[in-house]
Amino acid sequence: MSKPHRDTIFLEEAKILSHQSFEGDQHIIRLQAQECATHAQPGSFVHLQCDPQHPLRRPLSIMRVSPASGWVDILYKAVGKGTRLLAGRKPGETISLLGPIGKPFEVNCTRPLLIGGGVGMPPMIFLAEHLRPQKEIQPFVILGSEAPFPFRPEPSQILVPGVPNEVIAAQPLLDSWNIPSRLASLQGYPGCYEGYVTDLARHWLKSLNDTTRAEVAIFSCGPHPMLEAVAALAAEFDLPCQVSLEEFMACGVGGCAGCVVPVATESGQVMQRVCVDGPVFDAQQIF
Repeated sequence: MSKPHRDTIFLEEAKILSHQSFEGDQHIIRLQAQECATHAQPGSFVHLQCDPQHPLRRPLSIMRVSPASGWVDILYKAVGKGTRLLAGRKPGETISLLGPIGKPFEVNCTRPLLIGGGVGMPPMIFLAEHLRPQKEIQPFVILGSEAPFPFRPEPSQILVPGVPNEVIAAQPLLDSWNIPSRLASLQGYPGCYEGYVTDLARHWLKSLNDTTRAEVAIFSCGPHPMLEAVAALAAEFDLPCQVSLEEFMACGVGGCAGCVVPVATESGQVMQRVCVDGPVFDAQQIF
């Protein structure tokens, strides 16, 4: 099957423009990578060589891009040797970047519900910004984390009917774009929903009438157990759902088949590669 998104994978020496650190070993790196910034779509990822002494690349989701300025923002958590080496890289240095890679999200609804957890938050922010100019589309973003959020949560200026009144913490960038968002955590952070992202999403979905709920589709990225719960939520309300999977990868371009997952199709179960057949899949085909 033809995959047009494979024709726009570029290899670039990306200059580090800035590198911010946050609590919980979380980092946001901004890279000058014009081709990637020009061709990336929500759901795309990059394959970075974290350090010249560590040749194996790491797949990292894209959070924001600026085609005009040529930069790409990536949020990641330093959890292993590669990402810990990446965390030590300085502005002015260059990094080998392969991307953008992968099949993106496809939005065919007027009320997309975006659910991101942990380092699965970046694709949701990218998708929200992508939808921002489309005034007929009204996204609602729910983000969850059990580590401190890699931004300063702020009380939202946007009313979201159906959300408990005390749940007011929002992602400030989304609020500045006039895109409603709410935060969820089990860590007792002020203004956040005390529970799982799916619990808050269910609370909101139940508040909608049947006509409005029929305009909703769910888009999600995060840890596997969270995505499984999101898929179950979508099935509970009979809503379309697309999920972006997080998998370990070696080559990142479909050659090694090290990131295959079982996918249900009309002709039976098949094994597909997350890097090029995904990372975005129909949730019911995966779970």
